[in-house]
Amino acid sequence: MKMKKIVALAASAVMALSLAACGGSSSTGTAESKAETAAESAGTAAETTGTKVDKSKLKVGFIFLHDENSTYDLNFINAAKTAAKDLGLSDDQIVLKTNVPEGQECYDTAADLADEGCNIVFADSFGHEDYMIQAAKEFPNVQFCHATGTKAHTEGLDNYHNAFASIYEGRYLAGVAAGEKLNSMIKEGKIKEDEAKIGYVGAFTYAEVISGYTSFFLGARSICPSATMEVTFTGSWYDETAEKEAANKLISDKCVLISQHADSMGAPTACETAGVPDVSYNGSTVDACPNTYIISSRIDWAPYYEYAIGAVIDGQKIDADWVGDLKTKSVQLTDLNDKAAAEGTQDKIDEAMKGLEDGSIHVFDTSTFTVTVDESKKLNLNAKVDDKGHLTSYMADVDTDEAYKGDTEAVSDGYFHESEYRSAPYFDVQIDGITLLDTNFGS
Repeated sequence: MKMKKIVALAASAVMALSLAACGGSSSTGTAESKAETAAESAGTAAETTGTKVDKSKLKVGFIFLHDENSTYDLNFINAAKTAAKDLGLSDDQIVLKTNVPEGQECYDTAADLADEGCNIVFADSFGHEDYMIQAAKEFPNVQFCHATGTKAHTEGLDNYHNAFASIYEGRYLAGVAAGEKLNSMIKEGKIKEDEAKIGYVGAFTYAEVISGYTSFFLGARSICPSATMEVTFTGSWYDETAEKEAANKLISDKCVLISQHADSMGAPTACETAGVPDVSYNGSTVDACPNTYIISSRIDWAPYYEYAIGAVIDGQKIDADWVGDLKTKSVQLTDLNDKAAAEGTQDKIDEAMKGLEDGSIHVFDTSTFTVTVDESKKLNLNAKVDDKGHLTSYMADVDTDEAYKGDTEAVSDGYFHESEYRSAPYFDVQIDGITLLDTNFGS
């Protein structure tokens, strides 16, 4: 999400071996036969960019990693239904495929959707990317759109596209709410200034997670300067038991507020049980956690879905690398839970949002944080800092080709330019004030 979700290290090798051994999946037919069938089915899948599609004959496929029980996937599912309704599509024009793993099953599902006559297919997880690209190569007359991937701008396929949103801005705003809560707890005498420690449940040490927890922390610290953060990782995007255990571990380590970049209700329910304030992700958890849930940031995928589907209908080219933001209403905050939030929080959020929109605030303003370059821990080795520890240069790897590693200067004009050179996040700098637990970060 997020660079969500990264393939396991052996995924590409597994895919290659599967193709070499089977020529695709025996349960779904060869790639060649699928392409031929798709081109012949109802005349819809054979429409190409530049050719308009009759909306009444349009068919759209969606691939989701999990189902409605995952807050991450539910967010995508709701967006798909909203986009279909807004575009006036009937129920039989959209096909939703849930619980599709980040493996060959993704290719099989994408190929099946093309075979069923879908003009455009969306997938929602980072690990789906290689298999979506495989399908795009086999079905050149079908558009394939993938959330949070990185390879569309280097693959050069007319029918394969990546998309993401500047969710780091939403996380920053959620952090503002967290900072207000910390200040309120300090003012009420519940904690001391040096006890304003946030706990964060992350899935993996990927750039998207790092970008997310750092932007959240910077938002909190813009309000509560004494805030610190501990981050622990579960090694899974969706593991309710592990996420609950991680949250409880952080709470036992005297973290007084918890947030997350993982997909289950594990962390929020642990917070509700312990009476610890919680900032969620991807949607409101107020029904299950009425006393502790404060707010959540999320990406609204409906604007992208409507844009891409509309482009197919109108015969227009889809951007290879699309980025939504606050202005496109792709970055959203849920309603504030006044029962748990500090008084005056909404005003502070509105003030910060205005600053983000008019450019007076930049989330990764290099004057607001410091960086320690540590050879022994392999942290921040691409970073250059001044004598105060402020980031002055960072060569970001925005391409997937190793030949271009570290090819883009991401720091200029006093801030790190996240999501400007590629839609998927690439901020992977470990800043001071955040402690990582139980991880071989950077190794």
